[in-house]
Amino acid sequence: MDADALDWNRTLREQWEVHWNHQLRARLDGLTDDEYFWSPVPDAWSVRPRGDSTAPTQLGAGDFAIDHAVPAPVPPAFTTIAWRLGHVIVGVLAARNAAHFGAPAAAYETWAYADCAATALDQLETQLGRWLAGVRGLGEAGLLVPLGDREPFPEAPMADLVLHIHRELIHHLSEVCLLRDLYRHTRPATNGATR
Repeated sequence: MDADALDWNRTLREQWEVHWNHQLRARLDGLTDDEYFWSPVPDAWSVRPRGDSTAPTQLGAGDFAIDHAVPAPVPPAFTTIAWRLGHVIVGVLAARNAAHFGAPAAAYETWAYADCAATALDQLETQLGRWLAGVRGLGEAGLLVPLGDREPFPEAPMADLVLHIHRELIHHLSEVCLLRDLYRHTRPATNGATR
């Protein structure tokens, strides 16, 4: 195929959409609150009621906040499904939707974090919809526009950010799926097995 005839915008969207529609979305169906908040190791970072954390900092608005620290601990803290979804929803998607596609301002410090799995999945679906609509609206020419001062690499084209966001989504949501598998295989009440 001639590279000039390729619809790069569609190709970049499909990088994410195919993975989401055929691998990830169904794996998130039925996510329970117990799974969402489950901590497979002591002191894992999570989203939790404000004031219930042992992390150096809690960020967010409302009754629930996300664990955080600057600088990040070494080694990095283990994180729950709630934390990973919070990171994807706010840091990966909502902040970029605000910076590039006219969505409301979003930051870790001001986000109303989900108090349950269903709300987190609703937030995820909303931000994914905004992201894909924004990318679609870029067309071909918009993929070549430099990112500017809204991103750490201002000279990079928007296409680089689209690829980065899609890698982040695939990476972190695959981790969520792995944690669901671990939850099912280590908790007899959820899989019918006995130890």
